Amino acid sequence: MNKIKIAVIGCGSIAQHRHLPEYANSELVEITAVCDIVKERAEEVAEKYGARAYTEYEELLANEEVDAVSVCTPNYLHAPISVAALKAGKHVLCEKPMATSTAEAEEMIGAAEAAGKKLMIAHNQRFVPSHEKAKKLIENGEIGKIYSFRSAFGHGGPEGWSADGKDSWFFKKDKAFIGAMGDLGVHKTDLLRYILGEEFSEVGSFIETSSKENADVDDTAVCVLKTESGIIGTLAASWSYVSKEDNSTIIYGEKAILRLEDDPVHSLVVQYVNGEVVRYELGGIQTNEEGGQKSSRVIEQFVKSIVENTEPAVTGEEGMKSLQVVLAALESNETKRIVKI
Repeated sequence: MNKIKIAVIGCGSIAQHRHLPEYANSELVEITAVCDIVKERAEEVAEKYGARAYTEYEELLANEEVDAVSVCTPNYLHAPISVAALKAGKHVLCEKPMATSTAEAEEMIGAAEAAGKKLMIAHNQRFVPSHEKAKKLIENGEIGKIYSFRSAFGHGGPEGWSADGKDSWFFKKDKAFIGAMGDLGVHKTDLLRYILGEEFSEVGSFIETSSKENADVDDTAVCVLKTESGIIGTLAASWSYVSKEDNSTIIYGEKAILRLEDDPVHSLVVQYVNGEVVRYELGGIQTNEEGGQKSSRVIEQFVKSIVENTEPAVTGEEGMKSLQVVLAALESNETKRIVKI
């Protein structure tokens, strides 16, 4: 079988810690090209992976050898580059948040359909073992009716993680469009939709810039969410957690409480109503602190969808629904009203 020829557009942190090493570990693909507006960075990465370096993505997309691309650029470029790549006949794996508006997300989905190509959004939290297990326990009725939840994703901010440190595009509204809520919050809106198996219908939020003096985007957000069936809970996303990263989710059900990624050893703890406690060691979630040594399984799922010609694990429609919760949270903060999705 011929290897899938992959290109990575944007050679910043997420590309270097996740996409490129995971493609390099796959026997099914070959990294053919990379692109970055910083010429030295593109050349350095290209040399490391034996690929061709570009500084203009349009020129890369004209390369007919390339079968598929990862879009790892600042958020405002996700949609235009993804649409251009799909129109050029490439499969696309796009980082989250997939776009900066519903209209952009719909354009991406339409371009994928018109081209007959795969569009997958890199929501990796669905593939974390504790999250997969929790979804199964809920689906098979083990937890009973779900009453409530709380979910948080917070760390010290992109300056410790981004390729450009304190000068990162993450802090600039014209490039990022949204701060912690888009960087971290959208992961959790996607995860909660996946685990609960329901869509959100209403959102209320407070979104602030409280810790990052160099930012004109939010760094701390707290949202109240309600699903279609009336499950209510909170979601916090923050770049102001100065010590240990928090990536935990707790689901409160009729028969048990599920604690996900809340215990340093047991990635899932189930506390039953009768006092019984079951602890699962399933292998923890990826963290930025460990430099991304663990596979996110996003690349594996994307490659699988191309090889087997199946629907990607996180479709454009799924990415858009998770984005819409975040957009509603922004609207709620601005209008000081509960927003219906």
